Amino acid sequence: MKDIFFSSLKYCLKKLIQKEVIAYPTESIFGLGCDPDSKIAVQKLLFLKNRDIHKGLILLSGNYKQLIPYIKKKYFNKKFFTLHKRYFLTFLVPASSSAPYWLTGYSKFIAVRITKNKFVKNLCYFFNKPIVSTSANISGENPCLTIKEIKKTFGKNFPILYGSLGKEKKPSKIINILTGEILRE
Repeated sequence: MKDIFFSSLKYCLKKLIQKEVIAYPTESIFGLGCDPDSKIAVQKLLFLKNRDIHKGLILLSGNYKQLIPYIKKKYFNKKFFTLHKRYFLTFLVPASSSAPYWLTGYSKFIAVRITKNKFVKNLCYFFNKPIVSTSANISGENPCLTIKEIKKTFGKNFPILYGSLGKEKKPSKIINILTGEILRE
């Protein structure tokens, strides 16, 4: 399994640098991701999923430092990181002025999550920044739960980071950090 993971990690890193979309395991389902700073890569992802740019996207990070360029500084506080360590949550936080509109969906907020999945943590570590995270599916369809489903949906040669899903049964809750409102249960 280690050889397959490292081989797929190297391949996925190459694809991210080439502004391509990849699939990877998360805590609950397989996700699709790309370089968040590449408008071309994000457009490819949105086209692949048949997803509206106005919905915004989640940034998935291996650690909090990778999120610093995307979030207004005053929202980096101890409570935010304590909650990330204890729970499986995605937070909607005020975006920095440099956060690209293709991530925020033209809003003033950005959705962020620090992953607990060791495979994705390694990917973000070696990529040296977060990746876009959205469910691996065509909009409106069920998310992929296996590599076989990814290949069936996106093609047998689609770049996949090999690894196992976490133990969560549903995608993360999305919570507005300013109001506490739960936007996705």
